Amino acid sequence: MKHVNEINIKPDASCYSEEVLRKSSNIIFEVKVMDEHEIDDEPLLLQGVQIKPKEEIGIFKEPIAFTAESYLVKHEVTHSGEKPYQCSQCDKTFSQQCKLVQHQRKHTGEKPYQCSQCDMAFSQNNRLTIHMRTHTGEKPYQCSKCDVAFSQNNSLTIHMRTHTGEKPYQCSQCEKAFSQRYQLVTHQRTHTGEKPYQCSKCDVAFSQNSSLTMHMRKHTYQCSQCEKDFSQIYQLVKHQITHTGEKPYPCSQCNKAFSRRDRLVTHQRIHTGEKPYHCSQCDRSYSNHKSLTLHMRTHTGDKPYQCSHCDMAFSQHYSLTLHMRRHTGEKPYQCSQCEKAFSERYLLAKHQITHTGEKPYPCSQCNKAFSHRDNLVKHQIAHTGEKPYQCSQCDRSYSRHTCLTIHMRTHTGEKPYQCSQCDKAFSCKGTLIRHHVIHTGEKPYHCSQCDKAFSQNIYLLNHQRTHTGEKPY
Repeated sequence: MKHVNEINIKPDASCYSEEVLRKSSNIIFEVKVMDEHEIDDEPLLLQGVQIKPKEEIGIFKEPIAFTAESYLVKHEVTHSGEKPYQCSQCDKTFSQQCKLVQHQRKHTGEKPYQCSQCDMAFSQNNRLTIHMRTHTGEKPYQCSKCDVAFSQNNSLTIHMRTHTGEKPYQCSQCEKAFSQRYQLVTHQRTHTGEKPYQCSKCDVAFSQNSSLTMHMRKHTYQCSQCEKDFSQIYQLVKHQITHTGEKPYPCSQCNKAFSRRDRLVTHQRIHTGEKPYHCSQCDRSYSNHKSLTLHMRTHTGDKPYQCSHCDMAFSQHYSLTLHMRRHTGEKPYQCSQCEKAFSERYLLAKHQITHTGEKPYPCSQCNKAFSHRDNLVKHQIAHTGEKPYQCSQCDRSYSRHTCLTIHMRTHTGEKPYQCSQCDKAFSCKGTLIRHHVIHTGEKPYHCSQCDKAFSQNIYLLNHQRTHTGEKPY
């Protein structure tokens, strides 16, 4: 194996061309990572480059060649240790100008790399590349031991330690060891008593950033227009737009405008037809990340929204909200023409047609029209004679699923409709309704030829034959 003296590469590899990295793929590097939870010597695997900790790095046995003299000059600095580029704002120095430029953005706050999908911006191009994977769902770094994949190579490196059990970070004060450097740093504060995370609202300090985050929730940002509280100031700023009604992001294709840039970007895909979020399990694609997340649950079977009243669980929060109304009896959609109310908006819309008399679904085979599309579909089967619902117990088939359900009860013996006045039970609701007449004495079926009335329509039909003289049997 060929080795090389220490070469420190920041996550932004823009200082080295792809060609240089490709030519150097037979070399072992030490890579320094600067991330929120990783310290400088956390190893990172670059594509095609094997990484080893500093202590395993020796001297390469073959010379490295470069396509341009400028690349050689940059490389030789790694051997000399020279850092000719001085920051004018602090005392730090750098071996390459590009690293100085990146560093200076910490002082200026400049973030020239803007995400095209949302409002996020970054000081380094590689950070933008990694961020874009949160939109695309891309996870190019696959674990060779299991099915887990990652959007960042460093995450894969850390994950691999769960398989190997490697804990390279040893505490010098006790015998504990850790798989990640930041875990060691956090642990060492139990020895030193250091608490570097200071609350900006009070005098409390913490040894871990996560503890400070939880503490900060006690200091909320309250909206002056309503009583809502927010744990972060940017959330309050976004919320306040709901009061002002301001929509500074107009669509150039239509008259719609939006309060947030990311919502405009998502909307514009309606015009372009762009669907950048691809399912890794099938061919489906979506215009926004949320829709992809919901779709993925059809593959994973994940149902994170659990009903607190029963064992039902749902893949979408909206489905849980609708289900909860069965328990609470809530019907928030009130008809303006009558007193009826409904648990879902579409049920109200279907009901309102009964007031207007509108029948927008005409049959193409006859003159009949229907107020609802599902009624038209059921009617059209009468023309085709189709009976797609086949009984699994016998040869009978039916044009409607409800008819099959009722028929199946002749096999199972199920009678779910119980009379409240006696012990009788029935397999279908219509039979129960006809039975109830026995208890009420109601006779709604009147003969047009005489004064007689009957409790069921079949009795009326039999009676009318005494007038017509019909004898069909």
